[in-house]
Amino acid sequence: MSARTKLVVGLGNPGPEYVGTRHNIGFAVLDRLVAVHGGSFKRKWRFAAEVAEIVLDENKLVLAKPQTYMNRSGLAVAGMLAWLKVAPAEMLVVVDDADLPLGQLRLRESGGSGGHNGLRSIIEALGGSEQFARLRVGIGRRGAAGEDITGHVLGRFAAAERETAEAAVAEAADAVVCCVKEGLTKAMNRFNRKASPKAGQEGELA
Repeated sequence: MSARTKLVVGLGNPGPEYVGTRHNIGFAVLDRLVAVHGGSFKRKWRFAAEVAEIVLDENKLVLAKPQTYMNRSGLAVAGMLAWLKVAPAEMLVVVDDADLPLGQLRLRESGGSGGHNGLRSIIEALGGSEQFARLRVGIGRRGAAGEDITGHVLGRFAAAERETAEAAVAEAADAVVCCVKEGLTKAMNRFNRKASPKAGQEGELA
C-alpha cells in the first residue's frame, strides 16, 4: 500500500440484531479504529455503506462498512473504489474466518474467497479479480468440517470467549495501522502467527 488514500472495508451485516455476532467482527475492527483514532461513521446512501475517515501519518484511510448484507458486499465495495479512484491493490478487507482459531489473525496480499460469501461477492464485483489484501480474524468453529455453520457465525461469542474476541479486535485494528504505516509485508511478519493456546482452546469448542 503506497502513501495515498486507502480503503479499508470491514464486512458484516447491518441491523441491531447482528451487532456483536461473530460474522460482524469486521465491523467491530473498524469501530475500534474510529474509537482510537477519531472520526465517526456516516451513512453514504449512494454506496449503501457507513463511511468514516481517519488520518494516519500522511495517509487518509476511508473506512467502509457495507450495509448491503454480507452476500452483496461487492456492490458497495465496487462503488466506493470507483468514487475514490482507488485501485483494489490499495484496499484492505477485514473479515471473519471460521477456519481460524478464535483470536488468530491472517493477513494475505491476495487470494480466493475461502468460502466466505462477503469475499466472494467482492471478487465477483471486481470481475473475478482476487488482487486485494485481506485480514482474516479467527472466530473459531463449532462442529465438524463441512457442517453448516450459519447459526455459529450469526451467533454471539460465549462469555468465556469474549475477552479473547475483544483482544482479537484490538490486535486486528493494530494490524490495519501497521499495514498502512509500515507496509503489508512487515504487518504479515508481525501478525501472522499462531493464536495463543488459550485462544485456540476457546475458538475450537465442540
